[in-house]
Amino acid sequence: MDTASPIMKSFYWIAVFICISLGNPLSAEPPKLILQITVDQLRGDLPYRFIDRFSEGGFRYFLENGIAYRDAHHTHANTETIVGHATLATGATPSIHGMVANVWYDYEKERLVYNIEDERYPLLSADADVSKKTEIDPTQKKAKVSGRSPANILVSTFSDELSLMTNGQAKVFGVSVKDRGAVAMAGHTGKAYWFSKKSGDFVTSRYYYDQYPEWVARWNNRNHEQEFANQSWDLLYAKQSYLYSEQDDSEWEVDFPGYGRSFPHNYGSGDSKYFNTLLTLSPAGDHLTLEFAKALIENEAIGEDSITDYLSVSFSSTDYVGHFFGPSSLEMEDNLLRLDQTLASLLAFVDERIGLRNTLVVLSGDHGGAETPGYLTQLGIEAHYVKPVEWAKEAAFAALEKRFGIGEELIQSFFQPYLYLNNGLIEDRNLDRNEVETAIAEEISKFKGVRLALTSQQIANGEMPDTWLTRSVLNNHNPKRSGNLYIVFDPHHFINDMDGLEVAVHHGSPWSYDTFVPVIFAGGFLEAKSIYRRIDTVDIAPTLSAFIKTKPPSGATGKILEEVFE
Repeated sequence: MDTASPIMKSFYWIAVFICISLGNPLSAEPPKLILQITVDQLRGDLPYRFIDRFSEGGFRYFLENGIAYRDAHHTHANTETIVGHATLATGATPSIHGMVANVWYDYEKERLVYNIEDERYPLLSADADVSKKTEIDPTQKKAKVSGRSPANILVSTFSDELSLMTNGQAKVFGVSVKDRGAVAMAGHTGKAYWFSKKSGDFVTSRYYYDQYPEWVARWNNRNHEQEFANQSWDLLYAKQSYLYSEQDDSEWEVDFPGYGRSFPHNYGSGDSKYFNTLLTLSPAGDHLTLEFAKALIENEAIGEDSITDYLSVSFSSTDYVGHFFGPSSLEMEDNLLRLDQTLASLLAFVDERIGLRNTLVVLSGDHGGAETPGYLTQLGIEAHYVKPVEWAKEAAFAALEKRFGIGEELIQSFFQPYLYLNNGLIEDRNLDRNEVETAIAEEISKFKGVRLALTSQQIANGEMPDTWLTRSVLNNHNPKRSGNLYIVFDPHHFINDMDGLEVAVHHGSPWSYDTFVPVIFAGGFLEAKSIYRRIDTVDIAPTLSAFIKTKPPSGATGKILEEVFE
């Protein structure tokens, strides 16, 4: 027999209602801010490698207070910056959102194009080094592009859906050292700012503004980058306290002139040619991004009304440090310790102005990163650099020339991961393109270091084994932008080239070291837990959409991560 009084029952159900309301984010008020933090080349294991040295408010905030998905991967084969950022933003694979590579060959324009180039929208700063028409030399891989916009992204982003839901009232911004890191996340409806290595300013294009907001002009006029003039990147702690204290000045690291392979790394004078570039090769690039993001939050009144705002902050220094020194280096260890402090500073600033209880934060990476061949070889794992530029000299290509009557001119361009053929020449010779592609694929598959060479016809028609590897290539295939052949190298075989510069290691493969990234949701009323179920990075955007009750981005294929709503 139930002897509880009606008053006691009323109190009971009130208590239950309060607990449910506080525990379930869908019952609470919408967040004032969605803060999406992306760390370029942050492999999924790196936040855990140095957890004992991290502060309370940085990586530890995510790992101890967030919902951490410990087996999160990108499902596309070409793990590059724009590809990953666009995937995180849209919840779609590159086959759908169209950003299949940092650079692809445009047969209509008869040249390689940069992913977010748009000559209709020049930069507002005349000295930002992208004021000329795009001209890319495939051998030098250098580009000067007239303008920037998100027009090449073929679907909507989560931030676009937020703008649509609020009738444009939500404030939407993307900030990064890299233009593609800022533009992809801000989407078609937001505003994007990025760091100019030539001017030292945070710049934008006429797609977003006719002139800089007053606060941006004021911020740039203060020349924040000059605080690093005649300074150097030094170790944060005593050298002997580092796990990789003996991995300084390794022979496989890049010896950039004036910067060196060992600490301290000198930035040089503030007016030297490579001063701003050297800042991005160190934690200084992330520090400048942090300070600009703080100024944006304050001056744009982010999170100060009842409408949910969106801010993407993409930190790029980890990528540059990884390319030059590798993930298992003294430089990377110190960079991550300093990035931890940067994250702590950003989160503390957001907590002070907006409140982390009023903010949903998601941390991830646009791709992972491989270990350097030198480091792997030292530990007994075979690893090699691959040089596709030398393929045309192989005997196999001589046989192709004899068969089809076309030599080196058959290759229009190779820009990882795609080999582009001279389709016009193939048509002029009345050759069957599928036959030519197949013959080249068969020969390239024989080269040392090549695991797989698939033709565009094989990919488009599904004429290949149904494996996780071929599915990742299919996820990367867009008929209008992908090349004639997709080439996958063996594990631990890399092209050591980045924009014409020889580097210690590169990313861009479908292997787990390049696809594995952290995915952690934190803030609001979320409770800490670790999830060991495998998830995909396309799941992030649909989950954010469900959280604020809007429709998912137009090309999204990911699923909703239920733990965020428990």
